[in-house]
Amino acid sequence: MTIDSKIWVSELNARSEIRAAFPRTPVQFYDTTLRDGEQTVGVVLSPQQKLEIARKLDELGISRIEAGFPRVSPEDAEAIQVMQKADLKAELWGFSRAVKADIEELVRLGLRASIIEAPTSDIKLKAYGMSRDEVLRRISDSVSFARKNAIAVAFFAVDGTRTELDFLKKVCLAALDAGGRELVVVDTIGACGPEAAEFLVREVCNWAGPRTPVHWHGHNDFGMATACAVAAVRGGASWIQGTINGMGERAGNADIGEIALALRCLYDVPVALDLGKVRETSAVVSKASGYKLEAWKPLTGENLFMRESGAVASQFHIPEAIEPYSSELVNARRSIVLGKKSGLDSIDLKCKELGLSIAPEQRATILAEVKKLAIAKRGLVGDDEFRQIVTAQRAAAS
Repeated sequence: MTIDSKIWVSELNARSEIRAAFPRTPVQFYDTTLRDGEQTVGVVLSPQQKLEIARKLDELGISRIEAGFPRVSPEDAEAIQVMQKADLKAELWGFSRAVKADIEELVRLGLRASIIEAPTSDIKLKAYGMSRDEVLRRISDSVSFARKNAIAVAFFAVDGTRTELDFLKKVCLAALDAGGRELVVVDTIGACGPEAAEFLVREVCNWAGPRTPVHWHGHNDFGMATACAVAAVRGGASWIQGTINGMGERAGNADIGEIALALRCLYDVPVALDLGKVRETSAVVSKASGYKLEAWKPLTGENLFMRESGAVASQFHIPEAIEPYSSELVNARRSIVLGKKSGLDSIDLKCKELGLSIAPEQRATILAEVKKLAIAKRGLVGDDEFRQIVTAQRAAAS
């Protein structure tokens, strides 16, 4: 299926029963890299690094940036103040527990919107030593206090996907009755599959009514975060929460870039995100966090548009034969690299790229030398090394 000239996915995705389940209005993204993402083991982002990332998120088209959890971190409070002066287009959101003192810090900083979280599953309530009645009271009091101070609230039910449904409904309605504007369906430990995510989001949307935006916040403990987010959109979520590069505790959060790519390319769902700027933003976050990404990671991996195999190199001039979407869509560079698995077409393409000319009868010998060197070094043959091989073969032939 070709949605446009840069996307070449299966026509099976376009079946009417699939397309009909998705919205035609843009899905928006709420980024929590600076709060939940920073909870990645060993990551500490300075206020200036957070400002740099926030600017990249803003350029990317992120609609809301969760700027931090200021009550528990003076550095977060400093970062928020720096970001407030940066003239960002994105809304800056805070993060708060259902605790009055947390909200008072948001008021001090002049934040006009915030997540307010509270545990809702029996597992979490037991862990915190709280009763259902107590958490309901805290939710009502804190959301009401926030609204009295002109702070827009999205209520965040911690471990919502493992909360008994009747109680989750009671909690959500209590938050809305107290003045909450939005609801977040939260898969705190990545315990949902896509079918469960879709079901629960649809239930919450039904409880809240059509005028209340519903978010999905997922984690990747079973490698299902992107699939669950797509399913949540199918269930009615208009906001997806996640991080750049999928940063976060354990297996990480849902990866915003991956989700946007899947929605756009597989289901033709409009997204409020510039796919052409994801890789650049990813690189900035990766550098700041000190973590190197997997080379084969969807959307941002360095191997995605790099071809070593000779069989694939023979089709390099037909991108749709070897790729599901164009490198141009995500502003990436396609390239041929040389190694053990290269073929004669690889040699021709690399010579063309480097402006080298060789005689037809030299191709096989040069390929053999490339393979020999790649095996010896157990890696790729660099451009300079290839030039040396070509020069040596020319000299041997003269």
